[in-house]
Amino acid sequence: MKRSVSENWEANAATWTKLVRAGYDIYRDALHTPAFLEMLPDIKGLNGLDVGCGEGANTRALARAGAKMTGIDIAPTFVHHASEYEENEPLGIRYLTADALHLSFDDAQFDFASAFMSMMDMPQQGDVLKEIFRILKPQGFFQFTILHPCFVPPFRKNIRDENGKVTAVLVADYFENIDGSLETWLFSSVPQTEREQHKPFNIPRFHRTLSEWIGMINAAGFILEASVEPMASKELAAQEEVVADTRVTPIAWIVRLRKPQN
Repeated sequence: MKRSVSENWEANAATWTKLVRAGYDIYRDALHTPAFLEMLPDIKGLNGLDVGCGEGANTRALARAGAKMTGIDIAPTFVHHASEYEENEPLGIRYLTADALHLSFDDAQFDFASAFMSMMDMPQQGDVLKEIFRILKPQGFFQFTILHPCFVPPFRKNIRDENGKVTAVLVADYFENIDGSLETWLFSSVPQTEREQHKPFNIPRFHRTLSEWIGMINAAGFILEASVEPMASKELAAQEEVVADTRVTPIAWIVRLRKPQN
C-alpha cells in the first residue's frame, strides 16, 4: 500500500530537520526566504498562520518580524522539533499538527497566512486555498512560495558548459498533472560522506500548470496582488554556486493574495 502524504512527510521529518539546521538547504536560506521576507508587507502585531511550517525556521523568521504566529504541519515529528526549539528560545509561537485541507480554526481568525515551499506538495490545492481564504479576516493576505510551475515541472535538467556553468535548463512534462508521484532526493549541497548516512527524502509532488494555479486562486475568491520570481545576484551565484541556475530560469514563484473586504 502506498504511503499517504502525511506518512511520507513524517518519514522525512527527522532527517530533513537535521539537514536544514546544518545549513544544507541553500536555496531556502540564501535566496528564497530572504526574497519572501523582502516581499512581505509589515506584519508587526498581526496574527499569522504558517501552513506547512516544517521544523519552524520560517515561522520563527515571521515571529522575529513582529507577528504572533501559529505554525501547522501534517508531520508530528516536524511539530515536535519546532515546539522543542520554541521551548528553548521562546518567540511566542504555537505549533500544531494539522491538515491544511481541514483547518480547525474559526472563520476570519487570522490577519495573514504564509506557506513556504509547501503548497506544491499538498493534494487538492484548490480546496486548501479555500480553507485559507475562510480563516483570513477581510483584507487579510496569503503569501506563499512554490516551485515555479513553468520552470520546475515534473522533468527539469540543468545544461552545463565544459566548465560546469549552467547555460540553459531543459524542462518537460509541463502539462502532466501529477498527483502524489514521489520524487526521491537529498539537498545537493550535502557532502558525499554525509549523504551515505541518510536515507533520501520521498517527496509527494502535486504539479499544476500556471494557468491552473491562477484558476484555483480566482475560484477561492482571492485577488492576486503581487508575485516575484527570485533570481540570485551575480555575487550570490559566485558565492553559492548551487543557486546559480536561478540566473537562467527561476526555481520559485512567490505570490501574495488578498482577501477582499466583502
